[in-house]
Amino acid sequence: MRRAVCPGSFDPITNGHLDIIERASKLYDVVHVAVAVNRTKQGMFTIEERIALIEEVTAPYGNIVVESHLGLTVDFCRERGIPAIVKGLRAVSDFDYELQMAQMNHGLTGVETLFMPTSPTYSFLSSTLVKEVASYGGDVSHLLPEVVHRRLVERIAERKAAQ
Repeated sequence: MRRAVCPGSFDPITNGHLDIIERASKLYDVVHVAVAVNRTKQGMFTIEERIALIEEVTAPYGNIVVESHLGLTVDFCRERGIPAIVKGLRAVSDFDYELQMAQMNHGLTGVETLFMPTSPTYSFLSSTLVKEVASYGGDVSHLLPEVVHRRLVERIAERKAAQ
């Protein structure tokens, strides 16, 4: 069985993330989406919320497993016997960083990293940018799956009401 992992924080999952996950799901029998736990950072969504949203929007693919992970992605891979990491690249600047990470990961464990160019439609897209624009009332509905957009708008309203 061919398996790969798509790692990230997915706070929240965007159409750019989904594009990479969907394309990977056509190449691999099982794609593990590894939601990174960062204890030093307060996310917009909890890990559990992110997992639930990813499971919902990837359900049509039929071969996605969504889990959280703390620590190195290569340890996640090693623990599950996953030989490959799939990463989306938006720009040359992504490549510089990701190449170093891929070489380190391969040197540590032999796990391969495959780079997939992001669709030009999403080449500028990041979760951070989406959250910032949405927090100022900008329309980001075309950048997120519908359910994710709805939850983002609700979360921003909740946070504003709490202030």
